[in-house]
Amino acid sequence: MDFQLDLLKDKVEFFEATSIKDLEKKINDQIVHNQAILLHVHSVSHQMFVTEDGKRIYSAVVHFKAKI
Repeated sequence: MDFQLDLLKDKVEFFEATSIKDLEKKINDQIVHNQAILLHVHSVSHQMFVTEDGKRIYSAVVHFKAKI
């Protein structure tokens, strides 16, 4: 029986929160988890929009890459 492990090289994750502090905490928590599997932040894209009832929603896309 062959057992083969493939290295994860790229990973894109999406985050959403109602405050910038919550968004930052979610991203930082995931950075710690991804460092355990040898992935580091390659790029971050973020934006904020306002819903019809006036709530602010913050979102971000984080691209993690392996440093090989």
